[in-house]
Amino acid sequence: MTINNLLPGAFDTDRLRATAIGAAAKSGKTVDEVLAPRRAAIPARRFGSAAEFGAVCAFLRSAQAGYLTGQNILLDGGAYPGTF
Repeated sequence: MTINNLLPGAFDTDRLRATAIGAAAKSGKTVDEVLAPRRAAIPARRFGSAAEFGAVCAFLRSAQAGYLTGQNILLDGGAYPGTF
């Protein structure tokens, strides 16, 4: 049996955008002004894409990952500092 965990960080999704729209409406800022500090806090300096998430999921389900088990895969643009 293969069990791995995919631990995503911030991805450019409809939910992220909707949350930012709500925060912008409450604060009087633009959506970009709300998202900029969050984006800047990610070492990759951007949000992940749905395509990137899908590619990692596909790899974890592939034959090439057949010997990979019991792992926590951080897909967060380097946001978690514990691996350094």
